[in-house]
Amino acid sequence: MAVILGIESSCDETAAALIATDRRVLAHRLAGQEAEHRPYGGVVPEIAARAHVEAVTPLVEAALADAGIGLGDVDAIAATAGPGLIGGVMVGLVTAKALALAAGKPLVAVNHLEGHALSPRLADPALAYPYLLLLVSGGHCQLLLVGGVGRYRRLATTIDDAAGEAFDKTAKLLGLGFPGGPAVEKAAALGDPKAVPLPRPLVGRAEPHFSFAGLKSAVLRARDAGTYSAQDIAASFQAAVIDCLIDRTKRAIAGAPGATALVVAGGVAANGAIRGALQTLAHARDLPFVAPPLWLCTDNAAMIGWAGAERFMAGLTDPLDVAARARWPLDPDAEAARGAGVKA
Repeated sequence: MAVILGIESSCDETAAALIATDRRVLAHRLAGQEAEHRPYGGVVPEIAARAHVEAVTPLVEAALADAGIGLGDVDAIAATAGPGLIGGVMVGLVTAKALALAAGKPLVAVNHLEGHALSPRLADPALAYPYLLLLVSGGHCQLLLVGGVGRYRRLATTIDDAAGEAFDKTAKLLGLGFPGGPAVEKAAALGDPKAVPLPRPLVGRAEPHFSFAGLKSAVLRARDAGTYSAQDIAASFQAAVIDCLIDRTKRAIAGAPGATALVVAGGVAANGAIRGALQTLAHARDLPFVAPPLWLCTDNAAMIGWAGAERFMAGLTDPLDVAARARWPLDPDAEAARGAGVKA
């Protein structure tokens, strides 16, 4: 058994965790930045980076104390090396490099998306490769066939904005507060999902990809019309996102006959209505449905530690000069999506 120290700092959560290769979470510490970013209605990269600098060392120290071990007892140090806000990514990665150098431990540079992709295996030891993954977060919306550590085949991606970004923008447009995803879900529970006629971009289309930019524009028009409540707009928006996700996932299931399960991960996977709709779809297709616990869906260091553990067990470590990356696709060989920009 090995113990991995994981560090996460890709956006507005600073976190440190100690993960054992037998799937025990020995310690997990997290510092959020909601108060710092709430006045701006979204994450400000420069503010986020400064907050990571202040938080990361105390969090690592606290996690080690919680686990009752010292840095010398750790077998490897894993940190998010991208993708994400480059300032924050650099803070966590440089910290991990310094600790690895000081303690003489291997460094594992983790793709943040791989952290999400492998997080269901931390919670569910029975989950076997290959599984179909809907990775849905603030920065990404993809369907991937996960064949193993470092083995990802992208089946679909967003051609413009991610679902999580659309939730955040909708919350801002409706004045629901920050963070946007939970705020929209809470408002949607009080509204009528059929009240506002909103589009379902790409639903029914043969191409497998997602699109949410037009849906955001429709929310803006609905707000400016002045005839709908914020709760009804939120409920109708959430229903439209669910319809898009389910339609695209159905197409991916048809194109991945060997998948062992339908898995959802990423921050948006914490949305109860989305989880429920995906579970219904999986059961209708005779597939097991797997979703991490809610605390593993949002950004956290346990998933980075676990991805680091899987890579470490596979003999995959990195040199100390490995670079931080703002963009880092899981499937670099995937064909470019028509009309998509650099996010895809």
